[in-house]
Amino acid sequence: MDDVLVIGGTRFIGRHTVTEFLDHDYDVTLFNRGSHANPFEGDDRVRHVQGDRTDAAALEAAREQVDPDVVIDCVAYHPRDVRVATDVFADAKAYVYVSSGSAYGQERVPKREAETPLSPCTDEQATDDSARTYGNRKAEGDRAVFAAAEDGVRALSVRPTVVYGPYDYTERFDYWLHRVDSYDRVAVPGDGLSLWQFAYVEDVASALRIVAERGEAGEAYNVGDRHAPTLGQWVELIADAMDRNARPVGVSGNELAAGMVAPEDFPLYRDQPHLLSTAKLQALGWESTPHEQALAATVAEHRESDRTGQAEGPDRESVEMVIGSR
Repeated sequence: MDDVLVIGGTRFIGRHTVTEFLDHDYDVTLFNRGSHANPFEGDDRVRHVQGDRTDAAALEAAREQVDPDVVIDCVAYHPRDVRVATDVFADAKAYVYVSSGSAYGQERVPKREAETPLSPCTDEQATDDSARTYGNRKAEGDRAVFAAAEDGVRALSVRPTVVYGPYDYTERFDYWLHRVDSYDRVAVPGDGLSLWQFAYVEDVASALRIVAERGEAGEAYNVGDRHAPTLGQWVELIADAMDRNARPVGVSGNELAAGMVAPEDFPLYRDQPHLLSTAKLQALGWESTPHEQALAATVAEHRESDRTGQAEGPDRESVEMVIGSR
């Protein structure tokens, strides 16, 4: 039985990743600062080592305590984090970096691992903490993975597109769940045609395990739902999952302007299609969960939570004048 060290592991992707490895008979240890509630508290299958992942000495101490076969790095937000971790865990059977589809630097449909260029990253961007440099930093983390693999480390990268599912603390998807559960008509920007491929969180977790087990060192693997509905179609899928009669009302940018709202104010809207090819990951034996199954679990957990996502997008009053006359 192999030991896996999950850097992060308590909130969203990491939480599901821990469950995924437990379900496949791994011994799991969490490494984090302990600043968030640990959902595995009291589960004797999961150890916890406390420390700051940006501290190389703390990572080395974790390595000495755990001697992990597999390292899953969920919270590497700067390239330096990846360079340090691939050095500290150079002898592991696999180091898997959670990158992002945002790492791609050109708008291609679909974006492919070996073909679509990554974003550049300046020295200033590499140490920045703002959202505007997120993709640049993730891209440079990928390049750190590739460099480590050239030095003999079995380092790999997984690039999810935007992730949804139970326990999503970002509340971006909750915004749409709450709207569908609360209203019969739901305003959708871009006439409902915005296309941004999503990734179900359990599929991201299974991708991380499969890549650790079967992936090739120095390679990156996209992960996202095998079917990519438009945002308007997502509203319909959510309505079906919630057994609601809500329907999407596609609205243009000009129509939204009447309510002093822009399409970009809505969560999960994108003016350019964002679609990742997942053929490379599928070739390793990975499969995507059907939307009906993924949404059933997502809706159930959403309704048990207190998340509404209302702070993530326009309030109802701002769009009422747009859809009220329809």
